[in-house]
Amino acid sequence: MNDLMKNIEKLHTTKLGEERIKRNLIIEADDVIQWCKLKILDDDTTIERRGKNWYAAAGDCIITVNAYSYTIITAHKIKE
Repeated sequence: MNDLMKNIEKLHTTKLGEERIKRNLIIEADDVIQWCKLKILDDDTTIERRGKNWYAAAGDCIITVNAYSYTIITAHKIKE
């Protein structure tokens, strides 16, 4: 288990971050943070740390999280 998963309860984002995630992923989730937590904790998600960020590849999207503050920076669909 990596540090991102160990500290999943610290996950948060800004209002602009929520709007960006909803727009980029085209989701209607009421609770974007909970949606991201579930994606990150999914057994099929691969998580990699590069520099100051965690990258969680979950299904057809990648969620970017700051490794120090646990802020969800953005999420976007994986381009085919």
